[in-house]
Amino acid sequence: MTVPRARAAAFAAVLTAAALSLTACGSAGSTATTSGAAGGAKDPKVATSVADFGGMDALVAAAKKEGKLHTITLPRDWANYGKIMDGFTAKYGIQIENENPDGSSQDEINAITSRKDQDRAPDVVDLGSAFALSATSQGLLAPYKVAGFDKIPATMKDANGAAYNDYGGYMSIGCDAKKVAVCPKTFADLLKPDYKGMVGLNGNPTKAGAAFGAVYAAALANGGSLDNIQPGIDFFGKLKKAGNFNPVETTKATIEKGETPISVDWSYLNAGYTDLFKPKGIDWQVTIPADGSYAQYYNQAINKWAPHPAAARLWEEYLYSAEGQNGFLAGYATPALFDSMKTAGTLDAASVAKLPTIDKPFTTFPTQAQTDAAKKAVTQGWAAAIAG
Repeated sequence: MTVPRARAAAFAAVLTAAALSLTACGSAGSTATTSGAAGGAKDPKVATSVADFGGMDALVAAAKKEGKLHTITLPRDWANYGKIMDGFTAKYGIQIENENPDGSSQDEINAITSRKDQDRAPDVVDLGSAFALSATSQGLLAPYKVAGFDKIPATMKDANGAAYNDYGGYMSIGCDAKKVAVCPKTFADLLKPDYKGMVGLNGNPTKAGAAFGAVYAAALANGGSLDNIQPGIDFFGKLKKAGNFNPVETTKATIEKGETPISVDWSYLNAGYTDLFKPKGIDWQVTIPADGSYAQYYNQAINKWAPHPAAARLWEEYLYSAEGQNGFLAGYATPALFDSMKTAGTLDAASVAKLPTIDKPFTTFPTQAQTDAAKKAVTQGWAAAIAG
């Protein structure tokens, strides 16, 4: 059974109505405009809005002068990033160097801290929520409010513009129906002896937001809560003991080769794989498990020491334009500006119709304290849980 396609707007509404707050603050104002800045343009490294450049044309000119944008850990098949990056380059003529596309959120943070003031440092990052909170608290990110900052719900952004939600989805179970007799539909199903060596994760939960989300979802499915992720860690320990956990980290390649026939991953990735693999004869089926309903957003941010600071800011403006947000939507992800674009009539209707829906909405997101505690528990307990 594939992910149902009806009632797509309900899926988006649940995400946009109750997303993770990046700070303890409530609402935030915006200084972003497209008018000229009094006193002339500021140094791109300290610009906090397009107005600091003297307007959008000046920002584009400054970014084109730099000529490059360094991104990191953006797989082309993740939330439609391939087409989004191509669209940015086609529009502005700025070449993107995308390093380590299969890396993790922690890899992104490590690249910022280890390459400070180096030309090969990443300009921008796309972080799982736990890692965005960590990077913000460490002071690694440059505050910047895109032109549409006011339209991003207050609970979906840092009040100062250090990081803000870009796209989101639900944790789901993907399954190769030609290699698995009966595809699992719940976390409880994953413990069945039918799935020996089949169940994989997209990364390591101590480093990758997708895998961290899977552990949180498993916790909710096994008596845990946003305050207690330990049951999720214990669940994967049981999965390993049962012989069902597959240590191979899931990628498009491992699925295509048949190495990871079951993958717990974000809905937009699994749903995208369904379309991607169909011409290759792979019947990739997707279910959002009712016993472990968990949703989350990823977050955009600019490296405080970005080697191409103007291009970094232009990238953010592009991502939060209607073109960029519809780019995420085309990749089965719910964009941060879904509600405001729906009101404005700028959402791509065909993409909206393809969004998955759920039977059990997830409406309460972790606070910073809960996320920090969960991340600490996973960091301390994951290796031991799956050892042996």
